[in-house]
Amino acid sequence: MNFRPTPLDGVWIIDQERNSDDRGWFARTFCAETFAARGLPTAFAQCGVSFNARRGTLRGLHWQVAPYEEAKLIRCVRGHVFDVAVDMRPNSDTFGLWAATELSDATGRMIFIPEGFAHGFQSLVDNSELSYQITAPYRPALARGVRWNDPQIGIDWPIRDPILSPRDRALPMLEQLGVLA
Repeated sequence: MNFRPTPLDGVWIIDQERNSDDRGWFARTFCAETFAARGLPTAFAQCGVSFNARRGTLRGLHWQVAPYEEAKLIRCVRGHVFDVAVDMRPNSDTFGLWAATELSDATGRMIFIPEGFAHGFQSLVDNSELSYQITAPYRPALARGVRWNDPQIGIDWPIRDPILSPRDRALPMLEQLGVLA
């Protein structure tokens, strides 16, 4: 695995090292030793899948607060998505800033998002599917979100008129959360 840092401390873009032959290829998507060497979590409490039938579907921006903060390792196993991490740590120098990458089944690229970051993505094609490894169990009472189009964050989403759930459409702006640094 090839790890590339982003401008946000702790967020990593991870490219697979594929071993190919005439049958196809094999690649690691996780290695406890490799993650531990970078100070990243080596245990995941749950795994999840997100299927998105329509191009333009946007999910996010979500995170979970203490004592069940989540770190996530995310990979697109079908299709193509624009994936985003937003620093929600109030005392961070990069609070409210975002980093993004495209994930697809063709590249096998992954993103690691540490605790304290919101996550969201937008499906760039029909029938996209993401696989999540998550370090903490989901606790609905600790789930948080911020609006996908908050101008203080300023994410440049590739598809301007996204398909949103009513919940995501109604998420608060940063200034409404009371966590501005």
